[in-house]
Amino acid sequence: MRIIIHDLESSDFQSIFPQPPGEAVIIANDATIHHCLGCFGCWIKTPGVCVIRDKYSNIGELFSKCSEALIISRCFYGGYSPFVKNVLDRSIPYIHPNFRNRNGEMHHKRRYKNHVDLQVYFYCEDITESERHVARDLVRANAANLCWDVVGVSFSNSLAELEVQVSCE
Repeated sequence: MRIIIHDLESSDFQSIFPQPPGEAVIIANDATIHHCLGCFGCWIKTPGVCVIRDKYSNIGELFSKCSEALIISRCFYGGYSPFVKNVLDRSIPYIHPNFRNRNGEMHHKRRYKNHVDLQVYFYCEDITESERHVARDLVRANAANLCWDVVGVSFSNSLAELEVQVSCE
């Protein structure tokens, strides 16, 4: 299964994906996501499930069924947009609370055995080289924590340029 997380307006998403993308699950900003509380209830009280009761409470299970994740986000100072960051913050039920040493770094244990390829597209006018560097490092760090593999990080200066990049994939 493919998951597409994006912060685009509906019309912009439709111009990039004129045909609904197959069996993909689309996570779009509909203003219903609550912020992660940092309570770790998803690890202690309801393992693997967020204690916040909204449509994102099962995001860990959703990610467990995923083999490909595509993120499209406006670049904010080398990071994700607030919505995309919030989705990733809410994904901590996907990983186990215990740690293990992986490649000389401490990371959470895997809760699920699926393999996920991550492709990230950042868009924004005038993304600096420093922001690109920070964004690549952030994507690699997020992927390491989620036990995912980064297959690409791309940058576009406009939505039209982004549309061309995504459609060429």
